[in-house]
Amino acid sequence: MPYVNIKITREGGPEGKGPSAEEKTRLIAGVTELLQTVLDKDPATIFVVIDEVALENWGIGGLSVPEYRAQQ
Repeated sequence: MPYVNIKITREGGPEGKGPSAEEKTRLIAGVTELLQTVLDKDPATIFVVIDEVALENWGIGGLSVPEYRAQQ
């Protein structure tokens, strides 16, 4: 029973609010197909969870993403 957790920042997509419902559907379908193809898993047993994280709650090198990007 595979479990896949996708963590993404809440940016991009329509109006910068993160991925659209259609994009999430495509992610879930694509990951499911990949596990079915590569590991021969039954799609009915594959769980995919997408967590959206606010950009200021994602850090790189000790800085939030907005701070990190401001330094680049």
